[in-house]
Amino acid sequence: MTSSGTLTGKVALVSGAGRGIGRAVAERLALAGARIVINDMDEEPAEQAAQAVREAGSEALTCVGSVTETDFAERFVATAVDGFGGLDIVVNNAGYTWDSVIQKMTDEQWNAVIDVHLGAPFRILRAALPFIKAAAKAEGEAAERPPHRKVVNISSLAGLGGNAGQSNYAAAKAGVVGLTKTLAKEWGRYRVNVNAVAFGMISTRLTDDHDRPGAWIEAEGRRVRVGIPADVIAGAAGLIPLGRAGTPAEAAGAVYLLCTPDADYVTGEVLSCGGGLAL
Repeated sequence: MTSSGTLTGKVALVSGAGRGIGRAVAERLALAGARIVINDMDEEPAEQAAQAVREAGSEALTCVGSVTETDFAERFVATAVDGFGGLDIVVNNAGYTWDSVIQKMTDEQWNAVIDVHLGAPFRILRAALPFIKAAAKAEGEAAERPPHRKVVNISSLAGLGGNAGQSNYAAAKAGVVGLTKTLAKEWGRYRVNVNAVAFGMISTRLTDDHDRPGAWIEAEGRRVRVGIPADVIAGAAGLIPLGRAGTPAEAAGAVYLLCTPDADYVTGEVLSCGGGLAL
């Protein structure tokens, strides 16, 4: 894939960008010319992703830490504004799954997943608003055709149709859709396009076999088992019209589309990226 320059001069925040879909999004936006603020819970993958962005010909800064930390949202936004002098794109991607059927799900499981997938995007966008509002006012007074800013919140087909064993995750991702549609109405006056991408089965460590060695992540001081039963993975391909899971690069492509100027009149929408799968 060659550089397009479509996003030259733009500054993007991408949470959860050290691995998987988030890293692919960071690299895709960088290839189009955007400068990226990389977030991950761990320093090593964040630095590796930042290096990949630089190798794609752009610039990167890192903001290491959990998106659920009390001061994270303000720190994330400040990294972009202070480090790169602006903020044009916000991709709320960070998250993980912690599955159980509802009768076995603890309050801790419920609250943790709701907070990382819904509470964190809310706080990040709230922290971004003062800069966005001030910049939109200044640009509206100075530019013949003021630029649009972009928010892409990551949802899931589980948030649109539910998924057994994932009441916490499905509820959080449904909430992301509500947050997206609400901010599209609130932020239109600031020329911000607020959309969501709902992913289906994308090949990452969160959708790999949960019985494989190392099928755990460390999140908020917890050791959380991730992945999907092998029989579910095997059966999923037969339900997907395209016949396979998507790749992180393909997932990133859907996010990229909504970050381009071609999407300046698209807002409040949910783009399904699941190979035709409908839950």
